[in-house]
Amino acid sequence: MANTWLITGTSTGIGRLLTEHLLERGDRVVATLRRNGALDDLQTQYGEHLHIVNFDVTDTQAMRQGVAQAFAAFGHIDVVVSNAGYGVFGAAEEATDEQIERQIATNLTGSIQLIRAVLPHMREQGGGRIVQVSSEGGQIAYPCFSLYHASKWGIEGFVESVAQEVAPWGIDFIIAEPGPTATQFADALDRTQPMPLYEETPAGELRRGLASGAFTIKGDAAKTVNLIIETADMPTPPLRLALGSTAYHSIHNALTQRMSELEANKQLTLAADSDAFIE
Repeated sequence: MANTWLITGTSTGIGRLLTEHLLERGDRVVATLRRNGALDDLQTQYGEHLHIVNFDVTDTQAMRQGVAQAFAAFGHIDVVVSNAGYGVFGAAEEATDEQIERQIATNLTGSIQLIRAVLPHMREQGGGRIVQVSSEGGQIAYPCFSLYHASKWGIEGFVESVAQEVAPWGIDFIIAEPGPTATQFADALDRTQPMPLYEETPAGELRRGLASGAFTIKGDAAKTVNLIIETADMPTPPLRLALGSTAYHSIHNALTQRMSELEANKQLTLAADSDAFIE
């Protein structure tokens, strides 16, 4: 049986591929865009199976109206994919206030408000599934991506909390965490103005590695999209889905190190309890 999906950020990358693959297998898609024209070829090919809505996720009022329009157009939406996002690249000190505000408004606040907008509709229809496209960068951190990481770590915490709140209504979540993947993500980075003092630091090293092509990208975009779809089709999917060997090893190493530090400082940690609870 065909499903109906709502996907944000569909002009390029993961969002565009998701839209293509879902339409090809016979599903219906509400695709959101900031600008007209990016999906005209798919509209011509798939007709009424594709419904395009224009809004920017940083415009909360327009997004709420677009979400209401999407649910009205198809009557029932099975899966919502919160995909719109990008990255600011550079040391935190180099970023302008405008770069910081736009990064948080798009990746974090925009995703939060999208989820808030769809929840009443999903409750009314008796349930649904929300896929939040995060990143391995929602559990680990590289230099030069501090603002991007702030948005991804933030949205993962938000989703983990909300998932508990709305489970009684049959609404569940998947947090997709791709590692470096061959999409247009790197081309669309909002780069800061480099400060020379960071040249011989980990930030400068990563900047040079990205510019030279030495930063290895193992992830295949088509495989990543197919795995997201496969997981979203599961009756009981995992809350978090790491995608790619880089993501697996990076997240595994980070979690192992955190557990090691937690155990190493156990006595200090437990000593913070009130005396009444110390055995």
